Amino acid sequence: MSVSNNIEVITLGSGCFWCTEAIFERLEGVQSVKSGFSGGVVINPSYREVCAGNTEHAEVVQLEFNTDVISVEEILEVFWSVHDPTTLNRQGNDVGHHYRSAVFYHNENQKEVAEKYMAQLDASGKFNNPIVTEVTAWTNFFPVDDYHDDYYELNGEQPYCQFVIHPKVAKFEKDFQSKLKSSK
Repeated sequence: MSVSNNIEVITLGSGCFWCTEAIFERLEGVQSVKSGFSGGVVINPSYREVCAGNTEHAEVVQLEFNTDVISVEEILEVFWSVHDPTTLNRQGNDVGHHYRSAVFYHNENQKEVAEKYMAQLDASGKFNNPIVTEVTAWTNFFPVDDYHDDYYELNGEQPYCQFVIHPKVAKFEKDFQSKLKSSK
């Protein structure tokens, strides 16, 4: 799904969407980040329904990015660096099918790049366990209620933000200094 010649959309699940949104909003070339749900069977599910585990959705962010500034490979490099893609249905203390690692690709190039990159990472020995990231064709996206948008930016003093999101953002900013937007 392309918005124009140089804007692409990709949908990524790497655990809690609050964490993922906070990271990708800082990445140069990312035009927009919207938290929501993908990969499930319920139309327009609520946060509560997804967290109950009955909808088959993953918590995701849907990104629009400018391919003149950042490539799919670079997006996926960040994606696989900021979460543990070897834990099935879990990221830290967040447990459940909705916290799974997933790439919902929007075109064949994204699929090929994701599968190739994942195979290279697995072969590299970077992780002690095999990568369990789901690479699946995008079929749906349901935005979450607005109060989840910019959650870290608006609620940075909350304990979850301080103890879970802040360390991830700090590590990302250190590891990817050259790829940060100048305004964040």
